[in-house]
Amino acid sequence: MEFGLFTEFQCPAGMSEAAAFDESMAQMKAAEDLGFDAVWLAEIHFQKDRSVLASPLVVAAALATWTRRVKIGIAVQVLPLSHPLRLAEDVATVDHLTKGRLEFGVGRSGLPGHYQGFNIPYSESRQRFLETLEILIKAWTQDRFSYAGKHFHFRDVCVMPKPLQKPHPPLRVAATTQETYPFVGRMGLPLFVAPRTISISDLKRFIGGYHEGWTGARHTGRGDIGLTMPVYVAETERQAREEPEASTMHFFRTISEALKKSDGSTARPDEAFSARAERLAEITYADVLREQAVYGTPEAVADRLLELREALGFSSLSAWMNAGGQIPHARVLKSMRLFAERVAPRLS
Repeated sequence: MEFGLFTEFQCPAGMSEAAAFDESMAQMKAAEDLGFDAVWLAEIHFQKDRSVLASPLVVAAALATWTRRVKIGIAVQVLPLSHPLRLAEDVATVDHLTKGRLEFGVGRSGLPGHYQGFNIPYSESRQRFLETLEILIKAWTQDRFSYAGKHFHFRDVCVMPKPLQKPHPPLRVAATTQETYPFVGRMGLPLFVAPRTISISDLKRFIGGYHEGWTGARHTGRGDIGLTMPVYVAETERQAREEPEASTMHFFRTISEALKKSDGSTARPDEAFSARAERLAEITYADVLREQAVYGTPEAVADRLLELREALGFSSLSAWMNAGGQIPHARVLKSMRLFAERVAPRLS
């Protein structure tokens, strides 16, 4: 199993942006030193007191010089917010700078606020996602190409550079809504899942749709699943429960408020956003520990992850050690060390 560290480049209230970059870059370097296989970078916009990670590909390029071994993943690039030709160029460039260590996760984002800030209707997100993904693959694999879609039109363009990895960096598609799981399966691409706005119980059900879509489209083998999960490891159960509590609950309440503020006239395709917002507003910490996160001693965390691997069938884990972004840096580093030294060996 592959083990990665997920980060949002947290910037809680009171922290300077410069300090936020320095702290998270240090955690990325520590991940390589501790033996993690990968680091995964989010893409987050317009959320003051949460994150400074608006440009994950720029950060990935910097990490190319800070690290030598770890894979550098994007988790995930919000495709409908980017111009596809510019994005194709940037991804290929970073693939060269990382010497082929780039993994490219893509998605639509479950937060309509990302779209409102860029004045893009969330109702267009699926079509823009599909067009952008198709254009990216053409740009990376064809010398010259033309394209005529609803949102983009190009004639006889030659995108340079081409990626170092052939035919292109590994792709992985994030799913946040139930209908997306079979859709990704039919596409025949690896899946990214994360129990953020949904529970682990729902995740188990939804993953079945991914495999059904995969089989129905007659893809060979079995679809690959990557899991991003809040993980916190401490020496005692009490520390593991108490130290991340305030930060974790802050995250779920913040996401609930972000969903509630979405512009219903353009952002909400159905009642799902409202239902998720209400659930996250009422969720208790006991609910989180049962259905949204894996916190505990090294032994307890390893046991729970083994159980989830059996239930969900994931082949890679991206551990989010600072859900909510308010856990002190020293504690995050300690959790990372305990995970690397005492949890990962049991799952390998």
